[in-house]
Amino acid sequence: MKCPVCKEPMIVLELNQVEIDYCHQCEGIWLDSGELDLLLEGSKDKENVIASLSKKANINEKKIKCPLCRKKMDKIKTDYIETIILDKCVKGEGLWFNKNELHKVLLAGNLNTNNPVFQQLKSIFEYKFKKN
Repeated sequence: MKCPVCKEPMIVLELNQVEIDYCHQCEGIWLDSGELDLLLEGSKDKENVIASLSKKANINEKKIKCPLCRKKMDKIKTDYIETIILDKCVKGEGLWFNKNELHKVLLAGNLNTNNPVFQQLKSIFEYKFKKN
């Protein structure tokens, strides 16, 4: 699969038994439909975070094409804790997270930082997890 942002080939990584597509060039992450649910399993605010991903954002940011269906994706925003603009496939194929956006969404879900997902993100991407 090619990155929808920089068009480079993406690699598949396993994150807590969920295969994610990762672009080494721009550090973006593609999650197929339902994979965010799996990554948020056990979080305190999973349902609220997932529900917040249905709001379309009216912004002038360039739309990118879904790496699966090739249709231009909708811009959506989650402002559950922090406003984050994501790209969502119009056909429901999945979500695109730019660099660092996935861990922000996971933090918004109040996923315990000792959770295997956080630990793997930290080791794979060397994120510095801070709540502020």
